[in-house]
Amino acid sequence: MIAIEAPRLGEPYLLTPGPLTTSYAVKQAMLRDWGSWDEDFRAMTRAMRDQLLAMLGSGADAFDCVPMQGSGTFAVEAMLSSFVPRDGKVLVLANGAYGLRAAQTLAYLGRHFVVLDKGDYLPPRGEEVTRMLADDPAISHVIAIHCETSSGILNPLQEISAATYAQGRKLLVDSMSAFGAIPLLPSEIRFEAMVSSANKCIEGVPGFGFVIARKAELEAAKGNCASISLDVHAQWTHMDKTGQWRFTPPTHAVAAFLEALRIHKAEGGVAGRGRRYAVNRDVLVDGMRAIGFETLLADRWLSPIIVTFFCPADPGFEFSRFYDLMKARGFIIYPGKLTVVDSFRVGCIGQLDAEVMRRVVVAAQESLDEMGIADAAPPAKALEERAKLAA
Repeated sequence: MIAIEAPRLGEPYLLTPGPLTTSYAVKQAMLRDWGSWDEDFRAMTRAMRDQLLAMLGSGADAFDCVPMQGSGTFAVEAMLSSFVPRDGKVLVLANGAYGLRAAQTLAYLGRHFVVLDKGDYLPPRGEEVTRMLADDPAISHVIAIHCETSSGILNPLQEISAATYAQGRKLLVDSMSAFGAIPLLPSEIRFEAMVSSANKCIEGVPGFGFVIARKAELEAAKGNCASISLDVHAQWTHMDKTGQWRFTPPTHAVAAFLEALRIHKAEGGVAGRGRRYAVNRDVLVDGMRAIGFETLLADRWLSPIIVTFFCPADPGFEFSRFYDLMKARGFIIYPGKLTVVDSFRVGCIGQLDAEVMRRVVVAAQESLDEMGIADAAPPAKALEERAKLAA
């Protein structure tokens, strides 16, 4: 186990799915300036790419890692625009805001696509993927969200992958908020490319994402992308040839990420990080349920990344007031992104442990008391909808 640090200088804990609360060592790594063309920085880039590939386990030799400047959404768009041919068609598996954003991205890119939208409560299943692919031979790719953070669903990638390749298609994965804490091993789950971001489960700071893709797919991506800055093939070939990023890199964020990778390895890598987050989730969910809150999802779909709770039915509950009271007690939570009922989200990732999560529950109870809310139960219709869809 690693030692969890309290935020410094009165900073609150960020109970969000990234940016998140980082260690002091990660912050401290940003105190030096780096030359983007200098050999020292090029060595840092090489080390970062190698360490990320190592997380794939056996079979990593078939892949390469391409960091891309910008937020995670930049990396998702880079993956879609680079690996989906201009005459390709994508099956988008959506059960929240980020699946729908992938569809919106494809629309902007002018790529053909179709959406399987499961709403807020349920994951896409392998048999549904099989049926849609069998009915539409024009579909060339499937994109799946590993962990849909608008609801907290951990999607069943293994069965999605099996269904995709059984139909002779290719899988792209948005593992933005899962990679680094939930295994994504090509020896167990086949995929062509995946994306994640520096400021998620590896606990770095915002500034770049990264694409991990099969080398064969990287080679085949030449000419697909219509954007100069989001062209993964161009970034890959330039980086392999020169060791440099094509455009100004986020040098401080890379330095911080290398320190985050060191801490990640010391904690036990993906398995160790995932264990801590799972304990965080369990302590949070048990505590919040004990004071009357209900989760959006049934237990089987709860991810260790972020948990969505229904807002109380009490007419005196106002999320903005609850948010302010939680922040005053040192915790920044996340508003909900659901389409049917009011909700809020509490992240389990970052420099958090079970003791922090117990304090979150205490803060939630104190905030309810200050608001005069005696019962945190959600509207009956929310529970009815959850039960109906989970049946």
